[in-house]
Order: sequence, then structure tokens, then C-alpha cells
Amino acid sequence: MQERILATTALLLVLCIGTLALFWHPEPPSRPLPRPGLPAGGDFMLETASGKISLADFKGKTVLLFFGYTSCPDICPTGLITLADALSQLEPEEKARVATLFVSVDPARDTPAHLAEFTAFFDPSILGATASPGALADLAKRYGVIYHFAENGAVDHSADVFLINGDGRLVDKIAHGTAATAIAGALRQQLKAL
Repeated sequence: MQERILATTALLLVLCIGTLALFWHPEPPSRPLPRPGLPAGGDFMLETASGKISLADFKGKTVLLFFGYTSCPDICPTGLITLADALSQLEPEEKARVATLFVSVDPARDTPAHLAEFTAFFDPSILGATASPGALADLAKRYGVIYHFAENGAVDHSADVFLINGDGRLVDKIAHGTAATAIAGALRQQLKAL
């Protein structure tokens, strides 16, 4: 009887270890999980140091869209460092098919020329852009971005990065703090779909 209990216990232990081995993955997924209920997104007109741009100008490219402002003390610099790291993981021909836009919600302080200088520090391919306060409010609403000007001059803002496919359709929101390798994986997945 004791041998039977011991054999049954050993069999259950082997089954548990086998099940754990099948479902346990020590590495994080290569792509962040998509969030349900993506906002509408859509086209826009923004001002850069080189002139006006629209989402339609990037047809056929995968676009990363990130909102913030140049005086941001933490979220924007770390977000841009992560995006630059993700871009550096792409092959040159892959990177050429990606457009990264940093949209300032603080047009009073962030001129297109200042934005160009700021974004070039992180990666020369990142475009700094802004628009009038009304156009920014409309764009933020369509992308589900929240921002608020505090009395001390800071701007509280959401920190997601928006992933837009080559047809101009918003396909994912990438949370702040997502690893650069996961962002590079998400970009490659979109590039394969083009």
C-alpha cells in the first residue's frame, strides 16, 4: 500500500513539473500585449523645423507617436531614450521604414526649431513636432492623450507610445516602461505586415 502511495505521489510530482515546464517562460514576451479599446487615432497636421507634416506623409511606414514636452524632467527623456534604443536594434533597412514623432503639447515653449534640437540628441531620425493649442487638443482627444498644465510650469501628461501601421491605422498603445527589445519586436511585426 505504501509503495502505491509513493508511486502515485511520484507520478503527480512528475506531472506537475511537466506542466510547469510547458507553461513557464522565463523571458518576457517579445511584444507588449495590446490593450483593448484603442482610441480612434487618425490623421493630423503638425509643424516641424522642416515644415508641415501629416500622418498621410508616412503612408507605407510604421509610425511611433509619442506626446510630451522638452522641459519634462523624467518621462519624456526616458521614453525617448527607450525609443532610440529600440530603433538602434533595427537593421538599417528596417529603421528606414519607421517614422518616430515626438509631439510637444507645450507649443508656447517648444518651437519647431527647439524640438528638432531636442529630439536629435536622442536619435537624428526622431522628428519633433507641435501644433496650435486647439489642434493639439483635438489630436490628443483622438489619441486618448491627457495633459494638464500645472501652476509650476510642469505639464502632467500620459506617457503611452502609439503604434500606427503603414495604412495610418492605430494598432497598439505601448505603455511607458516597456523594454526597448519589446518595442523593436512590435516594430518588426508591423514591418512584416507591410
